[in-house]
Amino acid sequence: MKLTHVDSDGKARMVDIGKKQDTERQAVARGRVTMSRQAYETVRKGQGPKGDVFTVAKIAGVLAAKNTAGLIPLCHPLALSFIDITFRFRDRERTVEITSTARTKGPTGVEMEALTAAVVTGLTIYDMCKAIDKSIELGPFYLVEKSGGKSGTYKRPKGRVAG
Repeated sequence: MKLTHVDSDGKARMVDIGKKQDTERQAVARGRVTMSRQAYETVRKGQGPKGDVFTVAKIAGVLAAKNTAGLIPLCHPLALSFIDITFRFRDRERTVEITSTARTKGPTGVEMEALTAAVVTGLTIYDMCKAIDKSIELGPFYLVEKSGGKSGTYKRPKGRVAG
């Protein structure tokens, strides 16, 4: 398999997307934040020691998606047409599941933007709740699906474990 971000000398490089076709692109990423019973019950109500956990976390995730190219060295800056972050509570596991969706019309995909949004949302939940529980666990974070571009559609197989 040829790596796209490596030149003929094996050195890192940014991919030239200048001749690629603009297509509608979407990516969905997911991650989890697991915490103690006390932290989870507090967060479940939407409040934490620093205030409204989910509004702050969602805004942080949106900002992160918009700034992905400034965080990940070889990512291209993208004009996102849509970014959203949703939360699902898993009471038995004391887990907040984060789902981020990113869209654009352009020559390159939005997987990194969706993943960055999910991870930064999780980090923000940690930051908002660390006064209650410093042992909060983050992860796993992964791409659920993506569409558009030359490689077409990808859907993560159910029950997939990395490796």
